[in-house]
Amino acid sequence: MSFISIEFVLLFSCTFILFHTVNIRYKTYILLAASAAFIGFYHIGFLITAILVSLSSFYLGQWIDLSTNEKCRKKRFVIGIVTLILCWLAFKYDNYIMSFIHMLFVNKKTLSDQPSPIFFPLGISFYTFQAISYLTEVYWQEERSEKELPDFMLYMLFFMKFLSGPIERSKDMLTQIKSKKVVEYHFLVQGTLLIAIGLIKKLILAGYIAPYIDGIFNSIHTASGAQLLMACLLYPIELYGDFSGYTDIALGGSYMLGFKLSNNFNRPFIAQTTADFWRRWHMSLSFWIRDYLYMPLSAALRKWEEKGIFLSLMITFVALGMWHGTGWNYVIYGAIQGVVICYEMKTPKLHKWIKNKLGYPLFAALSIIRTYLIFAISLIFFRLDSVREAIYYIRHISFHVNSTWKEINIGMPDHNCIVAGSALVMILVYEYFMDKQNLFELLGRQPICVRWGVYYLLIIILFALGQFSSDNFIYLQF
Repeated sequence: MSFISIEFVLLFSCTFILFHTVNIRYKTYILLAASAAFIGFYHIGFLITAILVSLSSFYLGQWIDLSTNEKCRKKRFVIGIVTLILCWLAFKYDNYIMSFIHMLFVNKKTLSDQPSPIFFPLGISFYTFQAISYLTEVYWQEERSEKELPDFMLYMLFFMKFLSGPIERSKDMLTQIKSKKVVEYHFLVQGTLLIAIGLIKKLILAGYIAPYIDGIFNSIHTASGAQLLMACLLYPIELYGDFSGYTDIALGGSYMLGFKLSNNFNRPFIAQTTADFWRRWHMSLSFWIRDYLYMPLSAALRKWEEKGIFLSLMITFVALGMWHGTGWNYVIYGAIQGVVICYEMKTPKLHKWIKNKLGYPLFAALSIIRTYLIFAISLIFFRLDSVREAIYYIRHISFHVNSTWKEINIGMPDHNCIVAGSALVMILVYEYFMDKQNLFELLGRQPICVRWGVYYLLIIILFALGQFSSDNFIYLQF
């Protein structure tokens, strides 16, 4: 049930009406029922898996909290974390597990004709990370274990964030669930506007360029060097429009149901360093990795001083790459980020010297371009299925064309170029001014004719230009 589907519109509409009409005591159960319907619509197995993981996390948290002996608490915590990680790994790498069993018991000499994987439950990476952070916070005694099962289940299964996050911290969302505040009117308006912005990012920006970028990545051996270059440069924009659009829809729908979720993006394409980029891109995952993997690792390796920090960074980003997929290409994707950040940490004097020579404006512009290009090249390993294909792709990037320079549009009609380009400019301008002040609050203070003029303009743009056939989001596969 994609966010961009009739089924979801009907589910959300019914949920919205019931949520705002029933007694406050039943609101949690309305959202739980909607979440169960949303997850079960994909596959009943996904719902069963999510419920079992959530129940296990709930009782593991109480089990950890019951112990007053530090050694016992640590043992219970380790059991809980290992259980969650093994569960996630069993689904993430079930094809490898099945292949190994096939090799042992069916054909000991070859891995050919391997059985297909069982299935990978949608959203399991995100709600497993939530469960791990919850158990960690309980173990660290940052918060007490949750006592109300319905509230905890909603924290784990809330349908607006279930598929691709944001990854919410329990203390932030459980507080909102328990408050049961009346949703104010401005929350409804801001939520609707956020959904509209998200749909523009997904249906117009990403929707207009995605088929042509996919076409190049699916035919890298026949594409010209210039086409490979343009697809490489445009793919981060497609990925941003797709994932940031999903996030805006998730945040907007949550606003309309009274929840303020974490933002996942903060103008990542103005980052001057790769380290800053990851503080702006997929922020809920980046901060989760920082708090629950990098910080404990760097603390454990502090006796190694700078080498310990660099090793912690490399392990963290390799793990980040492996979270995205099982191939070596994902390992390299993560390792590139780690290597570049280690280099940036090692050479601050060089950067300062260059900045003094060039002047800040030129240095900042070149740094932004450099950061974008590094990310774009690393995404080749993210996008293609193997290291061999990624290396082939990078080796054949050039300014060479097969026939004419018109190839640089990678097959996009002029109409698509104009619409997608205009959408990108509009989004960048919107994000620039949104960073200065809350445009939604500013709009709310305008006369009614101005407000409704903007609302109708957004509706007209969406229905006139939106590619409603592009209903799949890239990050659903993770």
